[in-house]
Amino acid sequence: MIGKSVYRKESLDKVTGTAKYTDDLPSLGMLHAKLVTSPHAHAKIKAIDTTEAWQVPGVRAILTGQPFLLTGEEIRDRPPIAFDKVRYHGEPVAVVVADNPVLAKRAADLVKVTYEPLPVVNSPTEAIRPDAPLVHENLATYQKIEHVYPEPNTNIADRTKISKGNMQTGWAESDVTVQADFSFSPSDHAAMETRCVTAEIRPDGTVIITSSSQSPFMIKKLLEADFGVEAEKIIVNTPLVGGGYGGKVPVQLEFIAYMASQAVGGRPVKLWNTREEDMITSPVHIGLQATIKLGCTKEGKLTAAEMVYLFDTGAYSDKGATISRAAAVTCTGPYHIENIWCDSLCVYTNHPYATAFRGFSHSEILFAFERTMDMLAEKVGMDPLELRNRNAIRPGHSTPTQTALHASKVGDLPTCIQRLKELMNWNEGQRIEISDRKVRAKGISCIWKTSTIDTNAGSGVTLTFNPDGSINLISGIVEIGTGTKTVLAQILAEKMKMDVNQIHVQMEVNTRQHRNIGKRLPAEAPFWLDEPC
Repeated sequence: MIGKSVYRKESLDKVTGTAKYTDDLPSLGMLHAKLVTSPHAHAKIKAIDTTEAWQVPGVRAILTGQPFLLTGEEIRDRPPIAFDKVRYHGEPVAVVVADNPVLAKRAADLVKVTYEPLPVVNSPTEAIRPDAPLVHENLATYQKIEHVYPEPNTNIADRTKISKGNMQTGWAESDVTVQADFSFSPSDHAAMETRCVTAEIRPDGTVIITSSSQSPFMIKKLLEADFGVEAEKIIVNTPLVGGGYGGKVPVQLEFIAYMASQAVGGRPVKLWNTREEDMITSPVHIGLQATIKLGCTKEGKLTAAEMVYLFDTGAYSDKGATISRAAAVTCTGPYHIENIWCDSLCVYTNHPYATAFRGFSHSEILFAFERTMDMLAEKVGMDPLELRNRNAIRPGHSTPTQTALHASKVGDLPTCIQRLKELMNWNEGQRIEISDRKVRAKGISCIWKTSTIDTNAGSGVTLTFNPDGSINLISGIVEIGTGTKTVLAQILAEKMKMDVNQIHVQMEVNTRQHRNIGKRLPAEAPFWLDEPC
């Protein structure tokens, strides 16, 4: 069954239009929330006047930011609604709750906010200057987890240093050196479904959240940690999710929806992003400024690598610290280099704050590293494929963090490169002119990716057996469009030697019914889930 093409378990519902996403769920009696967002990237909030907004019929509540309520997975640095000042254009400064979306927007447009603009930090290189405006003046006071090292009185939320060998020796042994700079701006995940959440607080205190999230269990964890809600009273539902790419990993709108429901006596409240709000108000793909210097001998042996990675985490750290740490651990790509120095920083700016994106920093830093490898190959006069093959990491070598490698950890990269050389017909050249109007070009890159998942993290599925011999498969992984749950069904069908159509998969996730699998990305799920039987 594995390796065969099968119909995805949710495909019929999707192609017939009957699949239900968060915004499609029944909303009878539901109130609607609308965000009031900042037009400034950095400004003091001097006053908020809600007088006219309250005159709109059907307005049930208007929320503004509160002191001392800070959230965040690694550093608690973000108020759910801005208080005292805003740190990025699009940051929520107030929330209107009304009987329907039209009334909520009408009232939100009437909320008057007085700002005092502040100097803006527009890039990581600006942010680390000694005289740069501080995005967070009180960085030293924030609560944080272990292994995160914010630097007070700077814009550095975290710094990870990697050092191996002796750089002085490495540069002395280098016959050829190259240095290159690369820059990637923050960008949007652009999932087809924009973010949406509903929240309700029942009379017995049970909190029910329904969210288009990749992290239902993290929503539950942070509601308990940041708002003091008892874990057993929190139920998070996640139906089908219309794309995520990491952008629906963070917890943002869920906090606001919960606060909105609390403000209206627990009534259900829906908060839905327009496309513009999804792009400027909710978390984005992290930006990066990278400087890479490489050295090698005349024979093409890499002797030294020096990297500075400045990650643009935006106004708040969220996943930025983890992303910059993951980049540091895999800073060179899969090459054997004896002398390495890397400084990987998570830097605050006045951009929308960043979160996970597919690749989790690896695609950005390794693109930069691989382009520098191409430049080095050209300068030393060597085939770029041969340069990589000559320096490919092997069993017996060590990583930039000096972890010893063996075959089960690192595989056989040289064999992969040789096979690729054959499949690409590399020897015919990298640039082949097909006609006057068409050129076929070939390139090569080698990458690796580390996991930032805790080694003690749980995983698994629940199986129930039906009288007719079929099996129900229940997994806490969220189906975001990658077909993950169909893959799990294929694995189970293969193991049980049965028809995949006899495996019934529950698409929706409910944190009361499903096992906690944390916030892993569905693309990785088949590799870390326990064997289903």
